[in-house]
Amino acid sequence: MHWRPPDDRTVRHAQYKETALKFALLVLKAPFQHQASASALAFARASLDQGHQLVRVFFYEEGVQNANRLAAPSAPDTNLVHLWSNLASEQGVDLVVCASAGLRRGLREANLAPGFRISGLGQLIEATIIADRLVTFGG
Repeated sequence: MHWRPPDDRTVRHAQYKETALKFALLVLKAPFQHQASASALAFARASLDQGHQLVRVFFYEEGVQNANRLAAPSAPDTNLVHLWSNLASEQGVDLVVCASAGLRRGLREANLAPGFRISGLGQLIEATIIADRLVTFGG
C-alpha cells in the first residue's frame, strides 16, 4: 500500500473540526406540540459538548411557550421548560423570549421559568450578527 496525500475534502473536514463555531438558535414551536424544542435542546447540548459556542437561544411565535414555568407535562422527564432552565443555569446560555410574541400568548415575568428573559426582536438580530450560523427549529 502506498502513501497518498489526503484529498481536498479530508483537509477541509479536518480544518472544520478544529474550528469552534458560534451558533444562535431560533425556536418557533411550543415544547409539547412539536419535536422542534427537543431537537433544539439536543442540538444546543451537542454543540456545547463539541466545544462550540451558543450565542443565544431566541424563542419566537409559539416557541415562547418554552419559557412558561406553569407548563405541566404528563411525564417529568419530558419537561422541556425545566430542561431549558437547566441548560441556562449549568452552561450560562442566554435564553431570550420575544416580548410581543410572549404578551400575545399570556407570558409575563410572573410566569417566566428560571433562566429565561423577555426582550425584543433586536436580540435576535444581534445574535445573527454575532453568530457564525443561525439554526431554526420548527420553521
